[in-house]
Amino acid sequence: MDTATVEARMTHPAFVLPGAMDALQALHKSIQRSGVPARTLELMNLRASQINGCGVCVVQHPRIARKLGETDERIFAVAAWREAPYFTEAERAALALTEAVTRMSDRAAPVPDAIWEEAARHYDETGLAGLVMAIAGINVWNRLNVTTRQVAGQEW
Repeated sequence: MDTATVEARMTHPAFVLPGAMDALQALHKSIQRSGVPARTLELMNLRASQINGCGVCVVQHPRIARKLGETDERIFAVAAWREAPYFTEAERAALALTEAVTRMSDRAAPVPDAIWEEAARHYDETGLAGLVMAIAGINVWNRLNVTTRQVAGQEW
């Protein structure tokens, strides 16, 4: 597809439905208060967006992560986080949970106990709630953007 002619199918749904953007922003603010580090959340957002093929978010979340002080090394390595030496155990647990929740239909036990237990080893209940809500939230954004073919790099 020629990127010069890429157009969204419609105005972003979050702007079409009254209150939708407010609700998504309120969810984001709630997640920010969960105690999960902002940089971890951005790495999770990037990884889910890579899996879902969301160009808007794959472009946007590295920019946000950089503003938070994230390094290019870590941003570039997110797709291969298991093999890269740059991530803490807590970040690895968050990324594993992100992948499991994002790829729910890929296995009979969508979120295996081992993945959940590793996340629970690093995050308290509020942190776990923040992780789960963050994963759900980015998957909502990915699905909205991909379905309506929102264009990467364009501001709304």
